[in-house]
Amino acid sequence: DSAGQPVEQLRRVRRISPTMGKRPTPNAIVVFDGSSTEFLEGAKLSDEGLLLAGTTMKFPVGDFRLHLEFRTPYMPHARGQARGNSGVYIQRRYEVQVLDSFGLEGVENECGGLYKQQRPNVNMCLPPLVWQTYDIGFAAARYDADGNKIVNARITVLHNGQPIHQNYEIVAKTGAGKPETPELLPIYLQDHGNPVTFRNIWLEPKDPSQYVGSAATHCQVP
Repeated sequence: DSAGQPVEQLRRVRRISPTMGKRPTPNAIVVFDGSSTEFLEGAKLSDEGLLLAGTTMKFPVGDFRLHLEFRTPYMPHARGQARGNSGVYIQRRYEVQVLDSFGLEGVENECGGLYKQQRPNVNMCLPPLVWQTYDIGFAAARYDADGNKIVNARITVLHNGQPIHQNYEIVAKTGAGKPETPELLPIYLQDHGNPVTFRNIWLEPKDPSQYVGSAATHCQVP
């Protein structure tokens, strides 16, 4: 006030994802925990020992559960797609966008969006330099013996512990993803020229008898 006395007190809120630090399940592949990059192709580490964007997992994926933690950089003068951009490219076909979208509307090309296909149910993006989580359940598309797609892929995504896509049917590849075919491909952590970092990545593969002609209609992330 005019006498120099405080009239209001602001309380700082520090939000932490409830799945932060989630430990691998017994059947999970520990893709990156800071100790090794044996399951990654083209991996580069930051000075802190964190995984930089621009690496591909060495194994193809079908149905799975994935946990990963990511951190976007502080880029106050950048805007839009130039601000902390990366992405989780499932089978190099379907991108779950990574972007500094804190405080934005939450559209399909912002953080948590299935790039240019489906916006997140809610914008759960935290500020830059704050660690965030994705917990993803994925059911691969199914094909008949002639290579024709008969069932679309489906995905469930929890962003910082909150569901932003629930058993969503992916009708086609996203953006610059590779064409849909019966071939199983790996996950790529996109390098878009920004120093996005990752840690605590593990993947639990499902083991259906085959990926041709079998049903894929529901996908959950416990």
